[in-house]
Amino acid sequence: MIPDQRDMGLDDAALQAALRRVWSSRGGLLGALASVDHKTVGRRYIVTAFAFLLLGGVLAMLMRWQLAQPEARLMGPDRYNQVFTMHGTNMMFLFAVPVMEAMGGYLVPLMVGTRNIAFPRLNAFSYWVYLFGGLLLWGAFLLDMGPDVGWFAYVPLSGPQYAAGKRADIWAQMITFTEVSALAVAVEIVVTVFKQRAPGMSLDRMPLFVWAMLVTAFIIIVAMPAIVTASTALILDRLVGTHFFNPAEGGDVLLWQHLFWFFGHPEVYIIFVPAVGMVSAIIGTFCRRPVFGYLAMVLALVGIALLSFGLWVHHMFTTGLPRLGESFFTASSMAIAVPSGLQIFCWLATLWGAQPRMAVPMLYVLAFFFTFVLGGMTGVMVASVPLDTQLHDSYFVVAHFHYVLIGGAVFPLLGAIHYWFPKVTGRMMREVTGRWACGMIFLGFNLAFFPMHILGLWGMPRRVYTYQPELPWAGLNLFASVSSVLLAGGFLLFFWNAWRSARHGAPAGDDPWGGPTLEWATSSPPPPWNFTRIPVVESVSPLWDAREALPVAEGLRLDRRELLITSLMDATPEARDSSPQDSIWPLLAAIATSVMLIWSIFTPWAVVWGSIPVAITLIGWFWPRGTPEDES
Repeated sequence: MIPDQRDMGLDDAALQAALRRVWSSRGGLLGALASVDHKTVGRRYIVTAFAFLLLGGVLAMLMRWQLAQPEARLMGPDRYNQVFTMHGTNMMFLFAVPVMEAMGGYLVPLMVGTRNIAFPRLNAFSYWVYLFGGLLLWGAFLLDMGPDVGWFAYVPLSGPQYAAGKRADIWAQMITFTEVSALAVAVEIVVTVFKQRAPGMSLDRMPLFVWAMLVTAFIIIVAMPAIVTASTALILDRLVGTHFFNPAEGGDVLLWQHLFWFFGHPEVYIIFVPAVGMVSAIIGTFCRRPVFGYLAMVLALVGIALLSFGLWVHHMFTTGLPRLGESFFTASSMAIAVPSGLQIFCWLATLWGAQPRMAVPMLYVLAFFFTFVLGGMTGVMVASVPLDTQLHDSYFVVAHFHYVLIGGAVFPLLGAIHYWFPKVTGRMMREVTGRWACGMIFLGFNLAFFPMHILGLWGMPRRVYTYQPELPWAGLNLFASVSSVLLAGGFLLFFWNAWRSARHGAPAGDDPWGGPTLEWATSSPPPPWNFTRIPVVESVSPLWDAREALPVAEGLRLDRRELLITSLMDATPEARDSSPQDSIWPLLAAIATSVMLIWSIFTPWAVVWGSIPVAITLIGWFWPRGTPEDES
């Protein structure tokens, strides 16, 4: 027993031994299931999200080969509608948003210098709910009950009159799973950033990635209740007999589109804004200088967040809305290019004359520049009402959408995986294999999706499962489908490189890239307690600016899990707070919640009876156990 039970005056070995007794999880399956370590939960999120990416990629290949030739018979219309809906739903709700939040959940506590994320049991609960929601969707698809109403589920086609069976109900309830998960992680990130930053890390010293995740969390908190409201109203229309979207009974079908796209367009920036932080982290490290225009970058992030809520109607220009309203949303859609362009110029100013190290993460950043700028240009084009009226629901929009999301989010994400892979695993990803994968993905993506701009201009509509041979679309469709094989091969090479490197990669050391932020100040991979001593921050690039070693703060207890609480603005130490122990109750609560939500697809009484086991698990979760950390 440490005499004063504090970390003051101990050497590193004694301190680590004391921290190991308190912060390490129990061994075995039960210990793994009960873990609330943000790094464990983050790894699970990331691996699960990439598994869903792989499954979504298989669906994409099926669609491309169905469209490779006119009147192909690989799939019929019903199966194609399921595949099309599953691909979009899977990529947006089970991959893109969760993987970005997962990167934040893993990295933000390390980058702000704390020992765990805020509300760690809620963090574990959010993962299990996300996993069970994904299993619900894919289990239904394998049983030929997969949703077939598109990832947007427009009413009245998804309503009780036109969508018989339970397919649309499964889609709507899957939304509940993923949004509960996303909102939970968003709240955790906000509290972690605001109240658990290392001493001295004032708001103007936070890494740009942390700013990006903070802005993303606020977008989620504001936007996602809209889609939860919409999906719940759809379930009630289908299951209880309400008429939220039934015009014959006073409802409104356009209400669905307003609610859905009020979430759906900020969702694009929920995916893109974290990628901005990733690009900033990579460029700063490989240029060996802070990103130019720190304040401008932060204000651009905030500007994007604010403007993202004024764009949703540009998805609805063909619905007959008032012209004055369309003009407002056209202006907003064009205005959001300003902060995005400002970020591009700040990055270019950082690169100017810097002689950056052209490792694989930087190659993905360069790929991001090319594809995202092109996608942004086509975005400004479809912001114009007359042009959008012609191109709406054509393959031009498919091309634009993928250029923005893959170019603006997936390329930075793949670069970030290469960049932070040694931090997570302690090993380096193989550089040569990474370069080949990057080249194949970049080339395959552009060869597969650029022709879709032309197909859209030639009049090919999206969401069709076949087309007639006399139409002039066969050649470009075949070219895009063949090119998609190169794209798929690049992703498979990326996955193989990650899997093999995690086992046999070269040892990385604690800071292989020479990064400037706090995640590189601890070992790779980090211990369960993250930092043996809490660092004190004196600049935005503490590892570059520290003359010798980082100053540290002391005084946290060693007989329980304890965190340092700091002030909002200047990160001045204010209090010490306990962090909860591992617990199996978040998993049990997630199981009870999942059973209730799935059961409610078939009867509304499930909400009544299913709430009983949910309440029992929550009581077990929060039941006082006599110590402050168990009661947190």
